[in-house]
Amino acid sequence: MALLPILAYPDPRLRTIAQPVAVVDETIKTLIDDMFETMYDARGIGLAATQVDRHVQVIVMDLARDGEEPQPQVFINPTITPLTDETKPYQEGCLSVPEVYDEVERPARVKIDALDRDGKPFSIDADELLAVCIQHEMDHLNGKLFVDYLSTLKQSRARDKVKKVLKAREKR
Repeated sequence: MALLPILAYPDPRLRTIAQPVAVVDETIKTLIDDMFETMYDARGIGLAATQVDRHVQVIVMDLARDGEEPQPQVFINPTITPLTDETKPYQEGCLSVPEVYDEVERPARVKIDALDRDGKPFSIDADELLAVCIQHEMDHLNGKLFVDYLSTLKQSRARDKVKKVLKAREKR
């Protein structure tokens, strides 16, 4: 396994539309393993392949709370269907937009159809954090970031903050 560099906002590669995975083979499984290692190292709960400059439709997530057993989830070629017109605001952050958090309004319940790590199709209904996280990561696969939902002023502040965070990290 390997740690992969995470692209930071406003890197234009984050705007790339991910392509469907044609075959779930060892290359994809290695990418999944590397994405989990990268996500855990960065202390995140979700990561889309786009964020590590791989433009295929792969998402990894683990929504286990501190102290709980890991609950790794893999979504290959995911699609989501809203199950309600009700939306809910949720405080979001992103490994590609470090130390920036803001509320985003998203559908409260969704149906997720995807392939698992072995290429087998599955479907689940999601609400709360899982619904928010899958929608957030799906946006990455479509070249969109959570800051795109914010005002122009907040986007500008996010860019400035990310620059400062990255400079501070370089000094360490």
